[in-house]
Amino acid sequence: MKDLNEALTEITAIRRQIVRTAEFRGYGPMTVAMTSLVAIAAAGVQARFLPGAAHEVATFLAVWIATAVIATSLIGFEMVIRSRTMHSGLAQEMIFHAVEQLVPSLIAGVLITAVLIRVAPENVWMLPGLWQIVFSLGVFASARFLPRAVFAVAAWYLVAGLVCLAWAAGERTLSPWTMGLPYGIGQLLAAAILQWSETATDGSFE
Repeated sequence: MKDLNEALTEITAIRRQIVRTAEFRGYGPMTVAMTSLVAIAAAGVQARFLPGAAHEVATFLAVWIATAVIATSLIGFEMVIRSRTMHSGLAQEMIFHAVEQLVPSLIAGVLITAVLIRVAPENVWMLPGLWQIVFSLGVFASARFLPRAVFAVAAWYLVAGLVCLAWAAGERTLSPWTMGLPYGIGQLLAAAILQWSETATDGSFE
């Protein structure tokens, strides 16, 4: 019985090591690219039909929380399907590991939003830039088990967030394009890198 427990412990340790070192292939390039279009479309809708959202925090949050839910649902649904195909018996562990890297940045983004709205509502114009900076940290964390070039995506969101903060400091409004353009470009870049990685990996086995 002791030998069996030791064997199971070793197997679990080996599986964890594989999960930590293997490249995660659960993110589909086409779906990631689709989230870019979702972000740009949301910015267009806000600019065209909800111009008041530039000064109304509730409306702005409603637009972009809905956009985030749609984008996350698209990626999450495909991630589960692709992981079962790409990672077989390790799918559950790989998905958990991938989500685990993004959760801290998500929680940080929620808390920053809540604090600004609660104690410094005059500074909510900073939210788009802060969200991008926080998201960049999640991408940096995820880049350890994704193609190396994904670091460029993380760097993009970091720089975009800083630029948005500097630009919005003059206007102090919640412009839809401080969300639509950074996320639109960032997700397209991520999709291109994932597609390139898939093509290179598949080609290496031919």
